[in-house]
Amino acid sequence: MTGNDASGQSDSVEDTETDHRAFWADAVADEIEARDPEEPITIKGGVSPSGVPHIGHLNEILRGYFVAQALRDRGYVVEQVFTSDDKDRLRKMPRTLASLDGEIVGLDDVDAGALGQNLGKPLTDIPDPFGCCSSFGAHQTELLRRSAETMGVPIDVVSNTELYADGAFEDVTRTVLERRDRAREILSQYQEKVDDTYVPFVPQCESCGHLTETVTAIDLQAGTVEYVCEAVEAGDRVIEGCGHEGTATLREGKLPWRFEWPAQWTILNVDFEPFGKDHASGSWPSGTEICQELLETEPPVPMVYEWFTYNGTALSSSSGHVITVDEVLSMLEPEVFRYFFTKDPKRARDFDVQQLDQLVDEFDRFESTYFDRVDATDREHAIAERAYPMVVDSVREDRVRIPYTFAAVLGMTDDRALRASMARRSGHLPAGGPEWVVDDALARVEKARTWAVRTDNEYNYRLAESLPDISVSANEAAALDSLADFIDHEDPDGETLQQHIYDIAREHDIEVGDFFELGYRLFLGQPQGPRLGPFLSAVSKEFVVHRLRRERTPTE
Repeated sequence: MTGNDASGQSDSVEDTETDHRAFWADAVADEIEARDPEEPITIKGGVSPSGVPHIGHLNEILRGYFVAQALRDRGYVVEQVFTSDDKDRLRKMPRTLASLDGEIVGLDDVDAGALGQNLGKPLTDIPDPFGCCSSFGAHQTELLRRSAETMGVPIDVVSNTELYADGAFEDVTRTVLERRDRAREILSQYQEKVDDTYVPFVPQCESCGHLTETVTAIDLQAGTVEYVCEAVEAGDRVIEGCGHEGTATLREGKLPWRFEWPAQWTILNVDFEPFGKDHASGSWPSGTEICQELLETEPPVPMVYEWFTYNGTALSSSSGHVITVDEVLSMLEPEVFRYFFTKDPKRARDFDVQQLDQLVDEFDRFESTYFDRVDATDREHAIAERAYPMVVDSVREDRVRIPYTFAAVLGMTDDRALRASMARRSGHLPAGGPEWVVDDALARVEKARTWAVRTDNEYNYRLAESLPDISVSANEAAALDSLADFIDHEDPDGETLQQHIYDIAREHDIEVGDFFELGYRLFLGQPQGPRLGPFLSAVSKEFVVHRLRRERTPTE
C-alpha cells in the first residue's frame, strides 16, 4: 500500500521490518515470550512531567499498548503501567502550561509564582499554578493520564513520589549505596562528572525543600544520609542551596535518574519498555549494567523508537513548540491517530498538520485493506489483519468513512441536512442507510472543519446559506441561468462542471476569472474559494440551481 504520512513523505504500512513478523509489535511480543515471563506481564512507559504533555509522550504509551495487545491476543495477562517521575526537581520555568481541559496557556494566565519560587524542589512539592490539583506534579500527571484515556489506552499511572514515600525504593536504594564504589565505576563510564566523592542518592533538604547532591556521610544501619544543601547545576543555570546541614532517610530523597530507571524495572517487575533514541547510547546501557551488576536482576526487553517532529521542528515542552492530544483529536478520529503509531517505530516522522488529509487517506485505505475492499499485497493484508483490530474500538464492516477533504467541504455549512444531502449526492453516504451510519460518517466533518480553520487551507470557507445581496449584469444573469439549466438537466460530475463553467463564460463574453469570482460571491460571499466545479457538484443540486437563479430556497 503506497501513500503519504503526515510529513508528506512517501510512506506505507509496509515499513521495513528486521523480523519476519509483518507487524513490529508481534516481533517484540516474540522477544518477551522467549523469556518465559511470569504473569502478569508488565509493560512500562514513563516521563518526567515538568512540561506540557504533548503527542511525543504518546510514544511511551501507544508503543507499549500495541505490544500489550499482541501479548493479550496470545492469552497472556498484561498490565501496562506508566511511571510519572514526579519527584524530579523543577529545573526551569516552562514557557507554557496546559489546563486540565487541554487549553494551552501562558504563564501570565496562571499563578506563575508557584513555579518561579520553587525551582529545585520536587514537582509534587510545588503548588499547582491552576489551583485544581494537589501539586504541580499531580496536575501534569493527570494530563498524561487523560491523554492515554482519550486515546482509549488503559494504563496504571504510578507516582515516583508515592513509591518513595511508601518505601518501595528503599531496598534498592540501600543496595545501591552499599555498593556505591561499584556504582561509581559503572557510572564513570558514561558520565565525566563522577568522582570519588559521588554518592548515588539525592536527599531533600528538610529546611528549604530543594533536592541537593552533597552527601557527607552514610549510615546504612540507620538508613540515613547526612547532607549539606549546596548549589546544584540544572541545565544552563545554577539553583542555589540554603546551606542547611541535615539528615535524611532513604525515603526523604531519590535516586539519580541513571539509577532510578533500573530501580523502577526491578521494583515493578518490568518486562518491556520502549524509549527514545536519546536513551539508547547512555541511560539504557548504564541501566542494563546497573541492573545486572548492582541489583542482580535482568533489564526488560527494550525497544528504541525514533522521535517524530511537529511541523518539521522537534517537539519541545520547554520552548512551547508542542501540540497536545486534545488538539490532534479535534482534527482526527482517535483511531486515525492510533494508526499513526502502528508505523515502524524505528523510522523518524514528521507530524505535519497541513497534511493531515494524507494521513487520513492512508488510514482509510488501511481500513479498506482489512475488509478486502482494495487491491493490496499479502504483507499489507497481514499488517492490517493484525493492527486494525487494535486501532479501532470495534470492528464494523458497515462503517462509512467520508473522505477527509470532502468532509472539509461539508464543513463549509453547519446545516446537518445539507451535509447529509451533499454526502449522498457525491456517493459518500448510502441512500437509506441507518441513522447511526450517517451520524458516524458525519462526525468526521467537524474534525475536518477544525483542520481547515487551523491551517487556513483551501477548504477554510463558509457556504453563504442565505442569498447574498449582489448585482449581476444581463450577460452574467443569462450565463448563471444557463449554468443552472445545465446542472438541472445533466447532473454533471465535478470535472465536467468545471469545464462547462469555462465554456459558459466564453459563450456570454464574460472574462473567465470574473465569472468564477461571481460564482464564489454567490455561494461563499467572497471573491475566491475551492475549485468551483467539484465544489458545486458536491452541494445539493436543488440548492445550487436555486442559488444560480438567484432564488431563495424554501428554507431561507
